Order: sequence, then structure tokens, then C-alpha cells
Amino acid sequence: MTVTGAGRPTHDSARSQELARGLQRDLAKDLDGEVQFDDYTRQLFARDASMYAITPLGVVFPRHADDVAAAVAAAAAHGVSVVPRGAGTSLAGQTVGPGLVLDLSRHMNRIVELDAGSGTALVEPGVVQDQLNRAASPWGLMFGPDTSTSNRATIGGMIGNNSAGSGSVRHGMTIDHVRELDVVLSDASRIRLDRVDEAERARRATRPTLEGALHRELPEIVRANATAIAEGFPAHWRRACGYRLDRLAREDSFFDLAKFVVGSEGTLAVATSALVDLVPRPSRTVIAVGHFTSVAGAIDATQDALACDPAAVELMDRTILDLSRRKIEYAALGDLLNGEPEALLFVSFSGDDEDELLARLKRLTTLWSRHGHGYHTLRAVTPAQQSSLLKVRKAGLGLLMAASEGTRRPLAFVEDTAVDPVHLGDYTRRFKEVLDRHGMTAGFYGHCSVGCLHIRPFLDLADPADVVKMRGVAVEIKDLVAEYGGVNSSEHGDGLARSEFNREIFGDRLYEAMRQVKKLFDPGNVLNPGKIVDAQPMTENLRDAALPPAGPLRTRLSFEVIGKGAGSGPASADGTGAMRAAADRCMNIGLCRKSGSGTMCPSYMATRKEEDSTRGRAAALVKALSEPDPRAALGDERLHEVLDLCLMCKACKSECPLGVDMATLKSEALSHHHDRHGVPLRSRLFGSIRLLNRLGSATAPLSNLPGRSALLRRLMDRTVGIAPARPLPVFVRHNLSRWFRRRRPAAGHAVTQGTVTYLADSFTTFTEPDIGRAAIRLLEQAGWDVRLESGVCCGRSSLSKGLVDDAKDKARHLADTLSTSTEASSPVVGCEPSCLMTLRDEHLSLLPDDPAVKDIAGRVRQVEELLVEAIDDGRLRPREDSWLAGRTLVYHGHCHQKAEVGTGATVALLSRIPGVSVVELDAGCCGMAGSFGFESEHYDVSMTVGGDRLFPAIEAEPPETVVVATGVSCRQQIFHGTARDAWHPVQLLWEAVTSG
Repeated sequence: MTVTGAGRPTHDSARSQELARGLQRDLAKDLDGEVQFDDYTRQLFARDASMYAITPLGVVFPRHADDVAAAVAAAAAHGVSVVPRGAGTSLAGQTVGPGLVLDLSRHMNRIVELDAGSGTALVEPGVVQDQLNRAASPWGLMFGPDTSTSNRATIGGMIGNNSAGSGSVRHGMTIDHVRELDVVLSDASRIRLDRVDEAERARRATRPTLEGALHRELPEIVRANATAIAEGFPAHWRRACGYRLDRLAREDSFFDLAKFVVGSEGTLAVATSALVDLVPRPSRTVIAVGHFTSVAGAIDATQDALACDPAAVELMDRTILDLSRRKIEYAALGDLLNGEPEALLFVSFSGDDEDELLARLKRLTTLWSRHGHGYHTLRAVTPAQQSSLLKVRKAGLGLLMAASEGTRRPLAFVEDTAVDPVHLGDYTRRFKEVLDRHGMTAGFYGHCSVGCLHIRPFLDLADPADVVKMRGVAVEIKDLVAEYGGVNSSEHGDGLARSEFNREIFGDRLYEAMRQVKKLFDPGNVLNPGKIVDAQPMTENLRDAALPPAGPLRTRLSFEVIGKGAGSGPASADGTGAMRAAADRCMNIGLCRKSGSGTMCPSYMATRKEEDSTRGRAAALVKALSEPDPRAALGDERLHEVLDLCLMCKACKSECPLGVDMATLKSEALSHHHDRHGVPLRSRLFGSIRLLNRLGSATAPLSNLPGRSALLRRLMDRTVGIAPARPLPVFVRHNLSRWFRRRRPAAGHAVTQGTVTYLADSFTTFTEPDIGRAAIRLLEQAGWDVRLESGVCCGRSSLSKGLVDDAKDKARHLADTLSTSTEASSPVVGCEPSCLMTLRDEHLSLLPDDPAVKDIAGRVRQVEELLVEAIDDGRLRPREDSWLAGRTLVYHGHCHQKAEVGTGATVALLSRIPGVSVVELDAGCCGMAGSFGFESEHYDVSMTVGGDRLFPAIEAEPPETVVVATGVSCRQQIFHGTARDAWHPVQLLWEAVTSG
């Protein structure tokens, strides 16, 4: 079988299918882990974070080392290659191939043992770097290599790549921290690789096995090529290229196969566990951030920084700085900067003696001032001062990718070169001259401390001319870096992007020695062939070049709101190409696979399945939208299995650097599924939630009886799929609308601010009316004349169920009502973020050309904003002696609020209550997600999501702590999961204003 293009196999179909069936049958019989050969799973694993795509024959998810050995044996028996894979964040195409993908991240992710005394950890390959660091932290230890992808990069992947990161000037590369590896060889045998003396090597060499051959013949290859090894490797130490024969050659008395296979990209062996060294974790870090008027100026300042013994020296150019300011997740950096720097240089000093660190920081600023480097230096000494700096620095790749327009993307093909830092300034100048000569622009960031800059030129690989240009630049840069004694691959590896050039880089003799190594380890060419040696040209298997034109598809939502409708072909007025382009913005950098921080992606955090990540869903949608009839493909049941666990939290819209808005994509896809299969009863019910809640309120307390009857709850489970374990909302007869109509006008409060419209949402209006009452009373005390809008639904629930036409009608009705019945420019506020944010986001997708929708979207404000202004102006005065004084307020923000506007206004409001201490939880999504947590088949996942971080964080608080949450779903989930009541912020402010 041969593979061309973006992984579209060209082979005899019947023969290929027979091969796949046979292999799948054998794997299912021999493995405990899952075996998946369906088209959608294969598509999900056709890409990594590189510019390449190759559709594999199938994917397996090993549970243990025996599964790995069985998979390798079965693949070899069927003549199929094996592609080991961790997080799939490789930038050079190492983890894509036409054979059998082994996803080692789903199950093989245990920290088997952590020995603080010896400073080692025994881990399975799927352990994530941050996971290991969290486990090691209580003992003051960490894993030395510090990659920017530490929140999703697996240790196995780092071993395959020989990853490094920002701290490599102090801690070196992964190869320097690996003691032992348990591996599966190409013949499916399992052995341990470690460092042995000559006597032990000779003893092992007598074995009549592949292990024996390695210990017998590899030393002969080293001896026979001693001169080539001594002269052929690049001079610069930071190398992630070729096979590390140099490491074997420099230790005459010892033979270390563990270190030798580090960086071999899964072409020599498959690691099933690793014993790695840990290093002391510094207790303090201080950072100097130099501001420069040019990238060249920042690079010139590097030598002064290196003279001060830093832990890291990182460069970031204006391109990435500007992109960070556009994202809520990273915007805080802009508030810290002085002026408009063209480049920043982050210099970190780490250790345990704060005085010494501050002295080094002072020495650096003195040197920079003396030598005229930069125009300002920001000092970040405390963790609070450093958090936004570090977040943006780690997000450099993703932020740069966000500048993509269609298939014109900043590409990784010359992004991993490194030279001695002494030559970095001159080298970078000549690098830029190459780009200028070819008419290319690029983003510059990276590790100045070790001479490595990640320079990613913008190219459109759907354009054949740009493909030719790319290879021409790659050749020039390969030659340029050789002039300086540098390396073509310094931490991202060779993969498909650079392996082609290895013969020229290492010379014929050394390259042939590396080919001998590959043949010795893998005589059948089973393990990840075509990487490091015997590679195809770098221009083969490009993902963008092989996508077919997008088929005709009229979408109900406008995807111009998500991203430019290019990429997959032009986006026409009827939506052709635009939806696929929105999904295809994903460049697989894998931030949606993180855990332990942020919100994206809650379903992946719960299941650890690739298809439950944002990028997995995006890949599935790209596949469906590339079919000849995308409308029919959007009705595919397997596609909707992939989309099913998306909670539509919208975290991907803000946390994904490329802004892949999966919630909107899912709404559109669901609408097409309904076109083909009809609308389920439960979706109709939840889409009519305002009507149901109104009826529930009107008939309370009788309407609350079903929630107390086990028999009725079982009936609801069987008939419409409402989870019997989930408490139902309690309806209140005296709802907000009824209260507002019957109350007496507020007395004693002059109207000084004009009119504000309060949006009576579909939830709290009927189940928690105290929230709306508190908000309205506070607004009136603050000088506002409050108008209540309680007759129209925003359509949020309809959208979540794919009832897009219904949502569009509701959006039009609400926008028209608000536009005609309110004063121009008067604000519209509310207390339920999911409803309020719908007016400023989804309504624009539904009706992008409606002037009323645009008008209202621009007038939406959070009620917290108006109340903060009122407190600051003295129009509202919270009491100093309220019962809240001295309390800690633990606040959990609503996902839609975090995605659209951030939680700053809510935190500011809570902080203005006298005497309180406010703690904002980084606890992700609560897991309720509106109707999601009520649905029987989703209940367990919902509780798993809440139990990941939110429930433990709240349960750790003492009883006197006050729990705060802006979302109705969040409050429901918190009570169900922890038996703690959560307050809305306006309720607490009302308490602070009125109670003593």
C-alpha cells in the first residue's frame, strides 16, 4: 500500500479492506485495549501539530506493555507499519503514518513510582509533563526539560523527540534525564534498555535474540564509523536530529542504549515505561522583561543576560504580542507593558536564595543600561506579577497560529534551527534576508539562551507555488545553519519536515551508519518508517494541499463570525467552505488536551479520548465537510458520537489560540442531523425550556411533585432520558415577572443614570427570582430606571439542541422587541451569563446582517459592571458591618462568561464588598452545561467533570466560606455535588447593602 496527499491511500480497495479486517480481527483478539478502524477515528489520528496528514489503517489504545507487544507483532505479521503516538503535538510530522497508530496516552498514563530519595520517577509513556511535576512538587522536585506544551506533552513523546524547552540552558534535554527504558522492539520482544558496563554488554551480546544483536553489532557500527561520528555531527550541543551514535562513542567504558534511543522518533523501539531523573524544583523565580525597539536589539542583549547565569532567556516578537492582546485569555499582558515594544526578552532567574536572584536581576538591568540595550525593563518578582507573563510566553506557538488566514499559516519547517548564541544575532539577520528575498513574513520567538529561534514563515500550501517556495527556503536555511556549526533540528525532531536533508547534514558515511542502525533495530521496517532515514521529500503528504474543494452546503449560522471563510476554498454567500474553514482552523497543537487548569476541554479531561477533545471534533467535522455531499455527511451517526460529549461550554472560543468555536459548529451540525433524522422529543422539550419553566411556575407547587417521586423519575428516564439521580429545579409561583408587575415603585431613589433593561432569563426568573429582585433593587438604588424584558426567550436552549431555525426566530423577535421598546444606547443587562452572552455572540451568527441584532449586541453589559461603577461613584454603599465581613468568598465563573468577556467584572464587584477575601477558582467547567447534566446518558460524565476540580475545591473550604457562582447550572451542580449552596454575586451585594 502506498500513501499520497493528505493521507488518502491509493491502493486496491478490496485488498486494503481485507488487510484491515484481518489485522483488526487479530488485534481485537489479542489486546485488552480498544481497537478502532472506523473512518472517523482514522481521520482523528491522521494529523499531528505539523503541516502533514496521513490517514492510518487503524488505531489501537494499549492498556499495558503486553498490548503494545501484541500490536507490534500483529502489525508485523500483516506487513503493516506501527506509529507510536503520545499527545500528537509533534511539529515535524513524527506521529503520522499510513500504518497502525498506537495511542499510548489514553490508558498508559500512570506514575508507577516516585522515589524522592533517589530523585527518580518510573512513568508510563502517556504521563503528561505537568502531571509528573505536580506529583513531584511536594518533594521539591520536577522534570528538568520544560516544554511550552508541558500541560499536554507526554513523557513518551518527549523521549521520542528528545524535547528540551526554555530551561535547557540549565537542565539540558530529555536525553540527559533518562536512566532506563522498558521497550518493545520491532520483533515484539520486550527488553530493558539501560547503562551497562563492558562486561554486562558482552554478556548480553551472547544472547541469540534481537537484544543480543543490538549489544553485539551496535558497538561495531560505532567503531567502524568513529571518524564520521567525530566529524559528522553538528558542533552545537542542542541536537534533536539523527541517531545519537555520538553518545555511544563518547563513553568507552559504558554502553547506554536507553539514551541512544532518545530522539529516535519511535523508529527503533516503542517505550512502555521510563525511569527518569528529577531535578530540584527552585522555590523562587524572578523575571526581567526587557522591552526593545527591534528583534535584533533583543537578540543583541542576550549575551549580557547569559553573563548573569539565567534559568532561561526567551524572545517574543511584536507579532505574538499583538495577537495576545486580542484574546481574553492572554490580554492581561498588555496592561503590564511599557509602550509598544517590537520585541520582549524574558530573562528568568531561579533558585532558593531570593536575595541572590534579585542581585542577578539587578546586575542584568545594570548591564543592559550600560550597554544601551532596550528602553525599559519590567521586573516581575512575585507569582502574581509573573502569571500573565508566563501564560503568554508558553502560548507563543498557539498565538502565532491564530494569525492564520485560511490555509495561509505560519508553518513549522525551518522553525527549529539553533546556533551558538554568540552567532545568533548575525545568523538571524541572514535568516531574515532569506525570507525577505522570497517575500515571506514570519513570527519570531524562542530560546535565545541556547541559540534556538522558532521562526515560522507564513505560507499557503494549497498553492503549489508556495510549496516550491517552502522547499527552496528550507534548503537555504539548512545550508545557512551549517555555516554557523548549528543544527537543523534542535528540539522538534526530524520527522517528515527535515529527515530528507539528513544525508547532506551528516554526510554519506555517517548517514549510512544511521541506516545500518535502523536496519539493525528494525530489519522489517515496521517502526515508524520514513523518519530520520530513507525519508520522502518534505513536500509529500501536506495536509492543506490534498483537501478537496468543499462541497455545497447552505449553513444556518454565519461562520464568518468564527474565522475567515478561506482555507478550504472560498466561502460563498451560501456558506460553502466557511463551516469547513472554521473547523479547519485547528492546527492540532493540542491545548484542548490539557488538564489541571483552565476550562477547555471538559469532556477530554473526563474521558482522555482524542475524539472528546476540541481538535478531535474539528478533525471529524473536516472529514464530514470534505465529503461530496457534506449535508448528508453531517447526518452521520459516528460523527455525532464524536460531537456528543461536547458540553458547548465555549471555552475553546477563548482558550484555543485559534478560536475554534466548537459550540457553534456543533449547533450547526445538529441542525443538519435533525434534517435527516428528525428532532428528538427531549430536544424539543429542552428547546422550549422557557415555556416549560413558565408553566412550572404557574402550577407550583404541584409542578414540583415529579421531582420527589421515584416512580415518576424512572418514567422520565425511560420516556425522555432525564437522569433520575439529577435533582430537578424547584419552581417558584411568585416568579420575577409577577413580582415586578405587582410591586410598588421604588421610593426615594432618583433616576440619575437613565433606563436599563433587565433581561429576565428563562431560568432564574422562574426558579430563583430572588436573584433578579436583588439585581433590580440594586440598580434602582444606583440611579437606574429599570425596565424588565420578560416576554421573549433568547434562544440559547434551542441553539444547544440544534434547533437553529427556532433560535433564529427567537433572536429576531427579542432583538426587534428590545430595539423598538428601549432607548437608543441604553444598556441591556442580566444575571444569567448563558442568556446574556447569547445576545452578543450567537445572535450575530444567526442574523449577521440584522441591524437590530447588531444594535442590541453592542448594548449588552454585565450587571456587575453597572454595580461596580455605582459603588465607585458612591451611588451604592455596601455596609462595613454586614455578616459577610471577615468571610472568604470562593467564586466559580460561568463558562460562557469566561469565554466571552472574562470574569473581571464579577471579581471586581465581589472585591468591593467590605471585609471579604475573594478567591477565584481555576476549576474548569462545572459539568452541568444546561440540559447536558440532566440527560441520562450524560449524567456520569457531567459528574466526572464536576468532580475533577470543582467539587474538591469547594469541599476543601470550611463551612463559613461563602460559595459564589454566576451560572444557574453551576449553582445546581455545586449543590448536587457538594451539598453546598452557592450565591449569585448580586445576592451577596444586596446582603452587604441591606444587612448588618
